Amino acid sequence: MRKKIRFYYWLTTSFLQKHARLIFLSFTISIILIVALVSVSPTIDKVISSQRHTIGYVGQFDYHNLPDEIASKISSGLVFVDVNGNLIPALAANWEGSADNKTFRFHLKKDIFWSDGKAFTAEDLNYTFRDVVTKIVSPYLIQFEIREALPIFPTYLIKPIVKWPAIGVAGLYRTEKTKMRGGYLKELELIPNKNNMPILIYKFYDNETQLLNAYKIGEIREFTTTKKNIIEIFKSWRNTQIDRGIDYSLLLTLFFNTKEPFLKNKDIRQAISVAFNKNLLSNYGLIADSPIPPNSWAFNSDLKKQVFNRELLEKITQKDNSATAEVKLRFVSFFEYSDVAETINKSLNEAGLQTKFDLVSYSAEPEFDLMLAYLKLQLDPDQYFFWHSSQQGKGNITGYQNLKVDKQLEDARRFLKTSQRNQFYFPFQKTILDDPPAVFIYYPYVYTIRRK
Repeated sequence: MRKKIRFYYWLTTSFLQKHARLIFLSFTISIILIVALVSVSPTIDKVISSQRHTIGYVGQFDYHNLPDEIASKISSGLVFVDVNGNLIPALAANWEGSADNKTFRFHLKKDIFWSDGKAFTAEDLNYTFRDVVTKIVSPYLIQFEIREALPIFPTYLIKPIVKWPAIGVAGLYRTEKTKMRGGYLKELELIPNKNNMPILIYKFYDNETQLLNAYKIGEIREFTTTKKNIIEIFKSWRNTQIDRGIDYSLLLTLFFNTKEPFLKNKDIRQAISVAFNKNLLSNYGLIADSPIPPNSWAFNSDLKKQVFNRELLEKITQKDNSATAEVKLRFVSFFEYSDVAETINKSLNEAGLQTKFDLVSYSAEPEFDLMLAYLKLQLDPDQYFFWHSSQQGKGNITGYQNLKVDKQLEDARRFLKTSQRNQFYFPFQKTILDDPPAVFIYYPYVYTIRRK
């Protein structure tokens, strides 16, 4: 046994002496490589990350209701509207309308293909409009017939056209892979159609908690939110960058039930409009002066700004205490912006207005006297659906009736040129602020949280 041990000892010693230089050199090179790898690994990670962006979303989506951000990347609509409100051909080469503005014919561009390689023709169009008859005249000509004249109809054709499974046409990206669960998207991978653009991977989560956990463990590298309490979580993270923007497609609004006897009086609605200080909410978003956002070509920059004046409402509530005491308005809002709702409710109570405050879920369609909620705005400034008296029970949830507003909204729809439409949208904004169906509060800040 001792002889075997001695033999292996001398064999090992002899090998080390004979190859000492080679062993030392190999060891040194290994150390250098390890140090170098550790040093450059963050750079490698950044290079790989710059080529693949993984973005998180909360919600249930399929190819019918893709978020606008995603749909606009993989496809186009028949037309496109630029920042000045001008209509530009997209999938349509050109179009013409009849003299009575009830029939529109769109000539499609030829030699355009879906991202799966199939030719795009008029039969592929999947727009669905109420009271509109669609006719396929030829493979590259489609006709829309409308019951009532509507010169601005082409502006409704900007929605990107998408078919199953998230296949688009003439987009900057094409869908490479989808993962579904229970009929809803769980993951969507987009490949760029041009060089020097990153691969985009969208992951979808059922709730906000899942989204935040996914970011914390590195499953996603980016997501957006409007909630300041979430921003506070990641402010101290050294590897996280937070960028702020403004979402002009959302307008936080306090809606009045104008059918409620107490709120029928426009003086009371005006008093409520200035009974809370909107400027104290400026850390949540850009304070609104109008239902039309300031980045729109239809925005009236000459509007008189509302000034905080709680005394107006106090005078009304104190003038007839007995009558006001019998009024208890139901104020409802949603959990997402409960802090803002509570702040407004407190100000109204301090001015003498009695309320019954409730927070409800999005699945509910609550009855209300006052309701704080987001108004979802379209790119086109047409707000006929929200405020025209004919839309009560549909988009006009306030029951608002104002003949002057009705006429201004109707006349603005009679023209397609922005210069002509502005003749009606500018005074419309003054009228609706003078007789308010709602208080227009702010356009929310949206925060993009991403790994550096």
